[in-house]
Amino acid sequence: MIHSLYIGILLIFSLASAGHALLNKRDSRAGLLWVIICLAIPGAGPLCYWLLGVNRIRSRALGWQRRGRGLHWVDAQHPMEVQPDEMEKMVPRHLRTMVTLSDSVTRRPLVGGNRITPLFNGEQAYPAMLEAIAGARQSVFLSSYIFDSGRTGKAFAEALASAAARGVDVRVLIDALGECYSLPRVRSLLRKSGINAVLFLPFSLSRRGFYLNLRNHRKLLVVDNALGFTGGMNLDDRHLVESPRGRRPVTDFHFRIEGPVLDHLREAFLEDWHFATGEQRKEKEWPSSRRVGDALCRGVSAGPNEELEKLHWLIIGALNSARKKVRIMTPYFIPDRALIMAINAASLRGVAVEIILPQHNNLPYVHWASQAYHWEILQYGTRIFYQPPPFCHGKLLVVDGRYSLIGSANIDPRSLRLNFEFCVEVYDRKLCRSMVDHFDQTLARSREVHLETLDGRPLVVRLRDSFAKLFSPYI
Repeated sequence: MIHSLYIGILLIFSLASAGHALLNKRDSRAGLLWVIICLAIPGAGPLCYWLLGVNRIRSRALGWQRRGRGLHWVDAQHPMEVQPDEMEKMVPRHLRTMVTLSDSVTRRPLVGGNRITPLFNGEQAYPAMLEAIAGARQSVFLSSYIFDSGRTGKAFAEALASAAARGVDVRVLIDALGECYSLPRVRSLLRKSGINAVLFLPFSLSRRGFYLNLRNHRKLLVVDNALGFTGGMNLDDRHLVESPRGRRPVTDFHFRIEGPVLDHLREAFLEDWHFATGEQRKEKEWPSSRRVGDALCRGVSAGPNEELEKLHWLIIGALNSARKKVRIMTPYFIPDRALIMAINAASLRGVAVEIILPQHNNLPYVHWASQAYHWEILQYGTRIFYQPPPFCHGKLLVVDGRYSLIGSANIDPRSLRLNFEFCVEVYDRKLCRSMVDHFDQTLARSREVHLETLDGRPLVVRLRDSFAKLFSPYI
């Protein structure tokens, strides 16, 4: 009797979980997989679904927003939007549809008067960031997915401690999973120095739950609302490419940001901070950032808490707006059907689409899955190149040498659907020219991938890649 009751409960639990996945999963492939798991593995399958497959952040964020605790909170004071003469000067006519799209799907205005400076690898980025922290007088807001406790982490911990000792408002936000990449964990160094450091979505079976997939991948540093940094670079010794000290070096680029768009960086950080800490958020008058350049910029927060998959929309919009050339650099390239169609449509319209990927990926299974998609793109004229080691972690999209999308997001389901990401749209000839030069120099030393080479892979390799492709929504 008890055994039958137990089986009945498991059956009801499995059916209810499968029904929930059927009704709520937007991606039909993900929905089908979870239905199969729930029904095929009674008990364990539904438990995995409720722990890993349910996005409770989206609905919970609305409640946090109403209580003013972040994750979707907008400052009362916003910088002025772009003036008509700036739009005429900086945005080509064929790209103004991108501005309209971004106005519709994002929640921050395009603002002028900014200056964006690229910084390559830790050798350029870390000294600039440390110098900014050393000069801080009011506030230092730092968010990083990985904050390593090695030489780089210790240098930042010391700089932050010194700023806090001067009375600067220092806040550090570290992703709970990213913190686990190094031992000892850097929070122990920070807390010994009295630095206010918290984790984003720490693992727990109580409180907010166990979110293995929903990670804060943003990299933000805002100092005194006068200087900011963002991009794809973590705080990690591996980005010191010239002296990685025995660890495999990882190349990357970050960006120094000045101007009114700093309000967007600060706002994104504070949204995450108040969500992570549970502190009640209060309105505050922040000092206005000076107009220092010509770049038109917009900060874009994307994540599972947002109503729209913003980065997905923006990338497709950029591909559809392109007239001449699209340059894409990303370490992880796993496009969905919509992105594949947008890339192919651009190529068939006569747009030159070039994609640079790492020759050797730090996540081999991602490389396998990515290869399984290559033939769908190569056959319509897009060109794919593999750049030689060291592994490149940089992310970049440049359209017609006039529009750039920079930040923390990769072109894969994890970045576009699961992670909390931050990117910046930039309309600026100077930045685009600099990034195009870097892209073209990288392409010159990279190896082009041809359709014939893909078709000539051994059967076992093609089977491996196609099998990895089945798990594309999750890797």
